[in-house]
Amino acid sequence: MHQTKTAKYIIASFALIKLLVPFLFIHQQFELHRDEYLYLADSDHLAWGFIEMPPLLAVLGYISKLMGGTVHTVQLWGGVFGAFTMVFVGEMVIRLKGNAFAIFMACLGFLCTGLLRMNILFQPNFLDIFFWTASSYFIVCWLDTDKTKYLYWLGLCFGLGILGKYTTAFYIFSFLVAVILLKRSALANKHLYFAMLLGFAICSPNLVWQYQHHFPVLHHMDLLTNQQLKHNSRVLFLADQLLITFPSFFLWLGGIWYLFLNKSVRHYLFLVLIYFGILSILLFFNGKAYYAAAMYPTLMVFGGIWFSKINFGKRFGWLRVAVPVCMMLITAFVLPMILPCMSADKLAAYYKVIRIDKGSVLQWEDRQEHSLPQDFSDMLGWDEMAKKTARVYSSLPDSVKNQTMVYGDNYGEAGALSFYRKKYGLPEIYSDDASYLFWLPDHFTQKYFLFVCKHLPDADDAFFNHWNKREIKDSVTEKLAREFGTKIILYSQPDDSVRIIAERNMLESRKQFNFK
Repeated sequence: MHQTKTAKYIIASFALIKLLVPFLFIHQQFELHRDEYLYLADSDHLAWGFIEMPPLLAVLGYISKLMGGTVHTVQLWGGVFGAFTMVFVGEMVIRLKGNAFAIFMACLGFLCTGLLRMNILFQPNFLDIFFWTASSYFIVCWLDTDKTKYLYWLGLCFGLGILGKYTTAFYIFSFLVAVILLKRSALANKHLYFAMLLGFAICSPNLVWQYQHHFPVLHHMDLLTNQQLKHNSRVLFLADQLLITFPSFFLWLGGIWYLFLNKSVRHYLFLVLIYFGILSILLFFNGKAYYAAAMYPTLMVFGGIWFSKINFGKRFGWLRVAVPVCMMLITAFVLPMILPCMSADKLAAYYKVIRIDKGSVLQWEDRQEHSLPQDFSDMLGWDEMAKKTARVYSSLPDSVKNQTMVYGDNYGEAGALSFYRKKYGLPEIYSDDASYLFWLPDHFTQKYFLFVCKHLPDADDAFFNHWNKREIKDSVTEKLAREFGTKIILYSQPDDSVRIIAERNMLESRKQFNFK
């Protein structure tokens, strides 16, 4: 009884830490991430799918807006799902008959990783982490008991997981391969198929939406491959698996080794096979390293059990205390690289002090080293941009405002302007990037075009060449922001071709997604 209470206290304590991380370790200077603004914009146009993601995150964003739509209501979800993931980690250890120390090490292993960043951002990654870990828990229950109810729970996780992020398909495929290779008897169980049908039924509205719109996910993946994935190194992908889980990587490696060496628990290699299946898929498609990160909470479970069973003896018994203490100290040291826990200037200075200012941590998609990690720079400058855009817009006569379209060149700019729209008195925001393409008006009648962009349009741009006047009104001055130098431009005096070109471009862009 005492052991059970201790276990529950440990799990509850770690879950509380996970819940509070987004609120305690993000410096007030940092705003939402550019992707978060897009996902929140999606929540204003709820549908069964979007160009960039399935619908579940947008539903959570909609709930955040019902709660006031503040930054904290948005950050809440990463903390909540992180806390519930921690509960599944702890409960999985209990299910595997691990003691309180095993629970402590597994939970600490999950906490002391780069996954901390994933649980502070309003992005589909925290949904992946949660549903993969929940799926692993129900697989453990199924392997232990062979009860069919756990298959249906698994089907539920699969269906909701797909609605959260399509990478859950990697987990599902690897699970089915593991069944064929390690638990072939389950293929004769009709409930396995019914459970998979349940998952399919849950996510089928999104699959129908994908079909109706010519599978935007394939378009999105094609862009991702051409712009980012083709530059990835498979060697670095594998090395990054250790970096993502630093300083806890030794735990999941030890956990896998423990499963291979002990016959009594070897049937749980089922989950290790799922992990290697996911790695194989990602290596084949040259995926990003963090796509596999959602599997590590599961592996930390076995790592915690492995570490708790090591007999250090009297001579090395101090390692049972020293190892977790070192994990926490190292995490504290690298925390400014994982979370924006200090001001931007202090972070940049800290990186120079610890000599990582020329390392991969600060390398962006452009393959250049910068002063801050790209994710952190993507959390700066948005309020300034919106405030200055609103200042330009409010300076216009009312007769001009009614004929002005405010337009963001990319989804980050459009999403941030949309987020701050009511605060600063901006009109509806438009863009042709990501799902904003679906929300463009059918007709272009505006005589003024307030354009927010990082780079000036090309000299031969057909649309912009038909505006006779261009005024650069202001720009973003936050030097450490990725949007530094973003310009606020007012175009006016259009000729008769502007409307024709704009409506033709909108029609052609929508046609590829069968959207009229």
